[in-house]
Parts: sequence; C-alpha cells; structure tokens
Amino acid sequence: MLPVARAVVDVLSGKAGGPAALATVVGRSGSAPQVVGARLLLREDGVQVGTVGGGAIEEQVLDACRACLRDGSPRVVKAHLVRDLGMCCGGAMEVFVEYLAPEARLVLVGAGHVAQAVAPVAAGVGFRVVVVDDREDLLGHPAFAAAERHACDVDELDVAVPDLGERDYIVILTRDHARDERALAHLVRRPHRYLGMIGSVRKVHAIVARVLRREHELGRPAPDLTRVRAPVGIALGGRTPAEIAVSIVAELVADRHGGSGAPMNVVPQAIARLGGGPAGPLAGREGDARDDG
Repeated sequence: MLPVARAVVDVLSGKAGGPAALATVVGRSGSAPQVVGARLLLREDGVQVGTVGGGAIEEQVLDACRACLRDGSPRVVKAHLVRDLGMCCGGAMEVFVEYLAPEARLVLVGAGHVAQAVAPVAAGVGFRVVVVDDREDLLGHPAFAAAERHACDVDELDVAVPDLGERDYIVILTRDHARDERALAHLVRRPHRYLGMIGSVRKVHAIVARVLRREHELGRPAPDLTRVRAPVGIALGGRTPAEIAVSIVAELVADRHGGSGAPMNVVPQAIARLGGGPAGPLAGREGDARDDG
C-alpha cells in the first residue's frame, strides 16, 4: 500500500508530471485474489504501481483505467472471476476507478502587494503557487510561506521555472511596465494553459503593440496572443489588492472549470415562471414552485 500512497502523492503534487487513474477494490466474495482496499495506480505515461490481483481481472481494470485517463470520468468494474473472465480462483470483485489530476500550478511573476493578496486566495482554491521575483525581502512575506519561491528577475524565468507545461497558469504582475513587457514577450512563447497580465487598458494596448512590433523587426512570426488575458481578472469593480486578487482568482477558477464568470441569478426567470410575481395568475399554486433538488 505504501508505494501506491507515495505514487498518489506524487501525482497530486505534480511530481509525476501528469494525471493518473486509481483503482480500488471495494467489494469481493469467494476466493478473489485481492482484499478490499487493494489499489492499483496507472499513470498517464503508462507506469503502473500496485495490483488488484493480476490476470484477467487486472487487465480489465487496466482497460478501465485507460478509459478513465481519456475522459476523466470514474467508473466501476464488476466481474465474476469464473463466469465472466474464466479465471480459476473463483469469487467476484468490484473495483472503483477514479481520475487523479495534479494540483494546478500558478506562477506569479512578481511578489508585490497584489501577488501577496493573490497567493493565499489561490492556494485556498487548490492552486500550487510559485512566486518569482528578484527581491528576496518580498519573497519572505508571510503570504508566500507555503509557496515555492525563486529569487530571479524576469530575464531568468527559464531558470526559475524550466518545466512550464500546458497545464500551468501564469500571472504577470511585476513592479514596472518594462518588466511586464519582457515577461509577456518571453512567456507567450512558452507552454501554458493561461497567461494573464495586470495593468490598465492603455498599458495593455501599448505593451501588445510593442511586443508585436519587436517580433516583426526581428523577422519572427507574430506570437499567439489569443490566450493572453490582459487586464487580468473578471470585472468586479474592486480597487484594493484584496479585491483585485478575488477578481484574478475568480477568472482562474472559471478557466479551470469551464465557467463563464456570469452571475448565476435565476430569480427573474423564477418570477416569470410564476406568471409575473405574487399577483400573477399562478399566485398561490404551490405545486408550481417546487424545489428542483
């Protein structure tokens, strides 16, 4: 069990480099080859840790693990070992297969007031926070106590975070426009899922224009800026670092779960469904106002 537990930790912490499927024996009868609680983990790269009994039942479970890795959906494998699989040991097994994904990594380029507000909020919703700034005194701020910290300037991002991948979130919020621009010009060509930059509308227009002009002057094709979010965050109207942090993390969460960021209010529809309100034609008909859940 210990190797499987370690493998699970490696997956969830991001050390394994990708997702995995975890199969757990949740039911057995007769002379099934494994006990309830036995586990098998299959990583995205094909590495297997643990076993649920070997033979035909394990191959069926591995097929379910591969399907789970493809679609991210849990499933249950039930089999009578003799009747369904032709195994000689007898009995029956039920195995639950679930998808495990590493914590999303959020790289904050800059350790100022906004980054200090973002870090704990992001950690609270499941992001593994990395902070990059050349000012070591700011990296020592209590807000970054649980974060991975790198004392590097924006020109050293490859040293600080050499393993950026397609699942990583990055937010640029350095102390000046020139650093923001250099960071954006570099990071837009690195793998990422989300790349955001703080700033006013005027600043964003100016930096995007300069980045594109510089790439043209260097004879290089224009970088793909379609995934860049700038100004970063959802329009909540806040001004303080704490309010801006809520706005930024809200956009990160929406991206992670495929949300739109739109209000969820359905009261107007509920009123319309009742015929316009308490005085409407459906007033008093409690059966038409059932709770959906």
